[in-house]
Amino acid sequence: MEKSKLGRLMQVIVRTVWVNEATDFTPWLAQKENLDVLGETLELSLEPASVETEVGSFRADIVCTDTDTESMVLIENQLESTDHRHLGQLLTYAAGLQAVTTIWIATQIKDEHHATLDWLNAISPDQYRFFGLEIELWRIGDSPVAPRSNIVSMPNDWSRSIASIAASKEKSETKLKQMEYWDGLHATLIVQDGQVSGNRKPPGQSHMKSTPGLVASGQLPGCFCLAPFYP
Repeated sequence: MEKSKLGRLMQVIVRTVWVNEATDFTPWLAQKENLDVLGETLELSLEPASVETEVGSFRADIVCTDTDTESMVLIENQLESTDHRHLGQLLTYAAGLQAVTTIWIATQIKDEHHATLDWLNAISPDQYRFFGLEIELWRIGDSPVAPRSNIVSMPNDWSRSIASIAASKEKSETKLKQMEYWDGLHATLIVQDGQVSGNRKPPGQSHMKSTPGLVASGQLPGCFCLAPFYP
């Protein structure tokens, strides 16, 4: 039995397919089916909103909605290596649109811009995230050209946080019961006006640490409570 002949994977220069960034690449990426592929890569649910959106005297390439969180997503395209001008545009558009998720797509994310995206993810609150992707085109022999996006920069522990969100959704009913329990306990503690204060936000978890009013006098070292509802 003859062995199947394997094809050779060849990279294609992106400008041979998308000659112009604004008139070729942006309209292609803004199509729902292509945003779905991008969303699968980033573990996001992207719904197209607008193209060439006005931000003051500038125009943002693509604006989407993350349907999981109903938050705004900004996509900035660059069919070349990243540069400082586009970095400035990226931040200007993100600020002007109040984007929660910002995605920078280029043929090459330079080291200094990679470091900038990582720094932005490190200092930003958890709900804000910055992604850097490198876009490539490949084919095997005479096959149609296929795009591939490589994630260069993403929020810290992004995969772990996605798993955590999924787990929290599964346990939402338990968390609601836990919050109801702590809320009732706090109300009782306030009425009793005892050594342990009930003036705290009820957590959605199985335990809560409270600080007794007499801790300064050394009469009570602390209080650690458990709820009857466990995850």
